[in-house]
Amino acid sequence: MDAKKVLEVEGLVVRFYTPDGILHAVNGVSLDLREGETLGVVGESGCGKSVTVLSLLQLIPTPPGRVISGTAVFDGDDLLGMTDDDIRQVRGARIGMVFQDPMSSLNPVLNIGRQLSEPLRVHLGLSKAESMERASRLLDRVGIPEAAERLKDYPHQFSGGMRQRVMIAMALACAPQILIADEPTTALDVPIQAQIVNLVKRLREELGMAVIWITHDLSVVAGLADRVIVMYAGFVVEEAPVEELYANTQHPYTLGLLGALPRIDSGKEKLVNIEGSPPDMLVAPSGCPFATRCPYVFERCWNANPGLLRVNDGHRVACWWDTSNGTQRDG
Repeated sequence: MDAKKVLEVEGLVVRFYTPDGILHAVNGVSLDLREGETLGVVGESGCGKSVTVLSLLQLIPTPPGRVISGTAVFDGDDLLGMTDDDIRQVRGARIGMVFQDPMSSLNPVLNIGRQLSEPLRVHLGLSKAESMERASRLLDRVGIPEAAERLKDYPHQFSGGMRQRVMIAMALACAPQILIADEPTTALDVPIQAQIVNLVKRLREELGMAVIWITHDLSVVAGLADRVIVMYAGFVVEEAPVEELYANTQHPYTLGLLGALPRIDSGKEKLVNIEGSPPDMLVAPSGCPFATRCPYVFERCWNANPGLLRVNDGHRVACWWDTSNGTQRDG
């Protein structure tokens, strides 16, 4: 039997009202997440990955940002309709988040112990002594040596990888049902990236939480995610179980992302480049957003965006062209 859905997002639309015009950041994104599952969200910078998850926790700046429509049902409640007080009880306690740059996320003038213990006192009602003891255990759990002593240290006294481990410890402090990791390895060296990925995999297995892992790098999710959604220009363009996505890639954009990855088993000498540039997000979308860069484009693509069409069980793609057999899709 399929695991229970812990999060179900339908038709999320987000706009930013800027002096230059209306930025169409997220254009009807739908996704779901099941208990214990890792969902990879992949796409290039500016495609709407981070805005999507920040919107769920009401963290986009308002103004200029605004959620225009959609629902995000978490454990029976719509996150988008919650009051400020209610969503504060969700953030950090039931949904934890790890941001891309730990140095800008951690407070530089407060020691790590205070920053780790605060959510434990606020959300769980622990005393100062109890929260500090638990904070020490959390640091130890994420692999920081001499954890009790390091509680006295400040963010600048930790390396980049260690700061990210601290952020993971903070996100897990209240044993959340969902952990959202927003490109948490981008600023780290490759060996440290692997350590952080393995750490999250181990903690997911130990704690049974669900994970949303946001990245621009398809190679990262290969060994981490159960399912992947690929975003482009504020749309979901492909969704599939991770093995199916790699074995039976359907969308030309996903093919381009995979072609840009260096692989030791492919025998190719050059990486593939996706020609052209992303669309101007200040222009209201019409037709397929990838049409200007797509090698398979034909007339229908300019006139209508297909939405997600079924390829097989669990695999859907937003493309009028079937790249596997060179024919048009019905929609």
